[in-house]
Amino acid sequence: MPRLAIAPEFPVELSALPQPARRDALVSVRRFLQNTAGAPHPERVRGARDDRVATLRLAERHRGVVVRQRDVHWLLTVLPDAEAWAYARRYRFGVNPVIGVVEVWDAEALERVETAIRRSAASFPARLFADTCDTDLIELGVDHRFLPLVRLITDELTLEALEPLLPPTQYVPLAALARGESVAAAWRELDACRAVDAAPGPAVPAPGPAGASPAGAAAAPIDPDDLAAALVRSPDRAVFTADPRELNHVLDAPGWCVFLHPAQHRLAYRESCDRPVLVTGGAGTGKTVLALHRAAFLAARGAGPVLLVTFSQGLSGELASRLDLLIEDAVVRKRVEVGNVDRLAHRIVSDAEGHPPVLVGSEELGALWREAAGGRSPAFLLREWEQVILAQNLRTLDEYLSAPRPGRGVVLPADERAAVWAAVEHVTGRLAERGKRTLLQLAAEASILLGQSTGDLLEEAAPRREPYRHIVVDEAQDLHPVQWRLLRAAVPHAPDDLFIVGDPHQRVLDTRVSLASLGIDAVQQRLQVSHRLPGEILSWGVRLRGGGPADGLVAGVQELYGFRATRHGPHPVVRAYDSPEDELNGLVSHVWRWIREDGVPPEEIAVAARTVGLVREARAALRDSGVRVTTLHGMKGREFRRVAVIGVADGVVPAPDSLTPAEEDLSARAHDLQRERGLLYVACTRARELLYVSHSGRASPFLPI
Repeated sequence: MPRLAIAPEFPVELSALPQPARRDALVSVRRFLQNTAGAPHPERVRGARDDRVATLRLAERHRGVVVRQRDVHWLLTVLPDAEAWAYARRYRFGVNPVIGVVEVWDAEALERVETAIRRSAASFPARLFADTCDTDLIELGVDHRFLPLVRLITDELTLEALEPLLPPTQYVPLAALARGESVAAAWRELDACRAVDAAPGPAVPAPGPAGASPAGAAAAPIDPDDLAAALVRSPDRAVFTADPRELNHVLDAPGWCVFLHPAQHRLAYRESCDRPVLVTGGAGTGKTVLALHRAAFLAARGAGPVLLVTFSQGLSGELASRLDLLIEDAVVRKRVEVGNVDRLAHRIVSDAEGHPPVLVGSEELGALWREAAGGRSPAFLLREWEQVILAQNLRTLDEYLSAPRPGRGVVLPADERAAVWAAVEHVTGRLAERGKRTLLQLAAEASILLGQSTGDLLEEAAPRREPYRHIVVDEAQDLHPVQWRLLRAAVPHAPDDLFIVGDPHQRVLDTRVSLASLGIDAVQQRLQVSHRLPGEILSWGVRLRGGGPADGLVAGVQELYGFRATRHGPHPVVRAYDSPEDELNGLVSHVWRWIREDGVPPEEIAVAARTVGLVREARAALRDSGVRVTTLHGMKGREFRRVAVIGVADGVVPAPDSLTPAEEDLSARAHDLQRERGLLYVACTRARELLYVSHSGRASPFLPI
């Protein structure tokens, strides 16, 4: 029986075939997998640059291309006959001698450019890697057949031109050296391409996502001729299927369900971690996909219930739908609850009190703060309550008088703090009289209730009474300290208790707290490659965001340095209009052109604006288009092929009502501006393919020049 491995490109190419060819190709692949009568047989390719390459006749005038070694067949793609033969002759395949993953080389194109590189090298005596010896390059996995060409490269532009022709495991360490980094830094870049560690013993079919090799497995010597073992170590490039059911899942499921990038796979399927894990990464680095796979892996182990928690109830519904696609086993799926922190707090308090708690509305709460304001603005008092008192769980005036006030720019002497405390007591007292609470109060009370039920068991080996065995947190940057205390109380201190993903640069709420300050001693990991954004949108977005550091989640600040994309695309389009009417007409024209002329499905298009009024106008203008129209906040956690962000004008973005007056608190105003900038950054980085930004009148000061 052949062992069949599927490359990520094959399901995409299969789905693009006309229906009769797609049906026949699928039947042929199933027959080949089961080795039944009528199964296609491998046909050698004359002139192939790799003698292990063969083709399979899968349908009328369509062939699959496979790389075979002994009984293993790696199915790469399916194409019309002529294209399949050309593809089979073009590429060669190898094994990285250092980390043991498979490598795909565009050998034909490399042969074509070699002459030009030699000609350029003859004209320029300088060599890009002159200061790096052959031994160091070989220890970084540079292929010995590629080494002579490496020695001819004169500058970074030549190296960048070679990137599409090279395996990432060849390009990444060379690019690090070209940037002036050390050999040790280049090795770290190469090691990031490792999805699983090489394990001793004979090669076996690569496990599905829930059965990935443990990250701590002992490394075995790399055999550069053993393609089958390399495929096991490369779950981002090949997934083995043992029967038709597994084959159907690989071919029918979205690509993110089956193929993870190496850094994502390594973190999602790590066998165990003794401490909480915090993974940060920029837009498009796959944090949500990572959270989904980690939740699925923990559920499959069956050690106890898993909570997958995210920013809002709307996002939790979307995560639940995606988890349904990822986890086929109904028993395993039931082990994962998907929700948000507000819902968790509401349930805990409801269960304890015997009835649902009543929440105060924003207008009523605002009126109470106006009652208590005295000489301070209601907004100032609300922020002081949420960002200082609730954040630090201050229970008495004495605690508040001695507490630090991080992020608050106005110094409050003791008498003013006492006045603030009196205002807070007035508001909380009136809320208690009315039997109402805010969401943050609800979270605080829920964490207290859990603490009372668990007692000292948090640090003991005795049976736990926390509601969950594992908690996976998505969009972590927007959780308040009160909500973190609730999550910490909802899971025991044990291996694999908390797995957290987030990005401080994408914060849309004014919450800044390091996990360490809350007693969550997390192992920190970072994702630096955006797989969603083309480089042009990424670099524009970084300039929009400011590129500077952001605080929260980790101690100190995090930079955007090193955040990069893997592909190129169109530059963002920024349009200025004379009037709001012209801007709306321009939006309608662009959106209909995308649908009618470019063939983009409406569900793959989103339009976003800062104000509800602009959203209402855009929705009316596009009412028959079927595209999604929402606020900037509504873009959080989603992605689309094309995105239009409108109304990015001075006086609209940033929203004036969202900014603290400078005379009241300069530091708070600076934080407000960064929050508004981050909100626009989040909306603009939802685009996988094309970004359109417009304004009428003067542009927002956030837009890059």
